[in-house]
Amino acid sequence: MTESYATYQTLIVERRGPVGWLVFDRPDVGNAMDATMLRELESAWRQLDDDPEVRAIVNTGEGRSFQTGLDVAQLARDRDALREQSRRTRDAELRLTAWHNRVRKPVIAAVNGLCAGGGLHFVADADIVIAASDAQLLDPHVSLGQVSAYETIGLVRKSPAEASLRMALVGSGERLSAARAHQLGILSQLVDPPDALRDAAQDLGEVIARNSPAAMAATKRALWGAFEAGLTEACRAGAAELVSMWGHPDQTEGPLAFTERRDAAWSPMEPLSTDPLPEGTR
Repeated sequence: MTESYATYQTLIVERRGPVGWLVFDRPDVGNAMDATMLRELESAWRQLDDDPEVRAIVNTGEGRSFQTGLDVAQLARDRDALREQSRRTRDAELRLTAWHNRVRKPVIAAVNGLCAGGGLHFVADADIVIAASDAQLLDPHVSLGQVSAYETIGLVRKSPAEASLRMALVGSGERLSAARAHQLGILSQLVDPPDALRDAAQDLGEVIARNSPAAMAATKRALWGAFEAGLTEACRAGAAELVSMWGHPDQTEGPLAFTERRDAAWSPMEPLSTDPLPEGTR
């Protein structure tokens, strides 16, 4: 069953069973982010995170590209949007990705085709990254006289620094293949043939959806929080998340469902639309 959400101009937002989908939908321009998409992304992430029927979220692109960053030409014509995006960039208050918007549910980036420049935000900030076998990653910032920062800083925290530094400094002179990105740990699964990517993402999302939503949200907070802290501080924060689940109904339901050999009836999470963004948001 597929359920479509409110109409978006630049995104396809829907739910297929327990898996929510956020699809970039500007294929004629490589799914580049224009002023409208910049506004819609924040709303779409929140809508998916607030839907109790959604247990995992897949992020992918329509057409031949995953995401190719800002549509600079369009933004240049929309001065207000450009000023607001520039302010958010300057103040580290971006609202592009699930991480920026503090999405609690597991997020899978399913990279199809080219992911370039600002598109790398969505790779760096996903919980799990899978890619079609013909996908490519590219960071052209320095080749255009711009600084590569947010995206590659995020990648450095999740994969070998050498790979991110090379991509950032070589710029448009080299593309990183999906196979090489898989070897480097930037992504965890290659899908071949490429046309099977969405099915693979849906299957993975459905596997994840079987788990306790509350336990997964606490796990996400603990693991992502570890990027922000030293080892001791991260372990203490992780312990607090672990203890927060003590007495939760899911801790009774999980073992009981396992013993009775049935699917668990997990407690839904409450909507969190008013929850503030974390400190240090990229």
